[in-house]
Amino acid sequence: MSSGKFMEEIEIPEGVEIVQEGSKITVRGPKGEVSRNLSYPGVKIVKKDGKVVVSTESGRKAQKGMMGTFASHIRNMVKGVTEGYEYKLKVVYAHFPMSVKVVGREVVVENFLGEKIPRRVKIVGGCEVKVKGTDVFVKGIDKEEVGQTCANIEMLTRVKNRDARVFQDGIYLVERDGVKV
Repeated sequence: MSSGKFMEEIEIPEGVEIVQEGSKITVRGPKGEVSRNLSYPGVKIVKKDGKVVVSTESGRKAQKGMMGTFASHIRNMVKGVTEGYEYKLKVVYAHFPMSVKVVGREVVVENFLGEKIPRRVKIVGGCEVKVKGTDVFVKGIDKEEVGQTCANIEMLTRVKNRDARVFQDGIYLVERDGVKV
């Protein structure tokens, strides 16, 4: 066992404000505001000198792991309010031409594998979904909401009880923040 203090520092960029109220961390920036509750025994989050310091006194694996996780969450929140997140999905069909559209706060897929009843899924949180041809764009400032919305859209068109090698129709994630997946 080693003694000492383990810590990670996150620089607060210009134009970003981080407010801490107990275990609730709120990050405000040019694109909006994201909040999270980050609490774990033995892990402290302190804001000082234009930085956020996530630290633990314990050398235990669980505390050090959670410290890194909290630091990553805060970095993702800062990136979200400054740059935002954009994921791109591709609509693929070989058998039946399916149509994808956004109706209110739902994504609606019609004629998936020739089905008469349209499939629907809700858009999570404050995400924005746009459909252009065979491309579906999901944008937002909260990485988890954007990722969950993409996952829900992919799961909506998952092929069951058929040979996946033949029926490759669906909507698939192809790009995450400009990087091909």
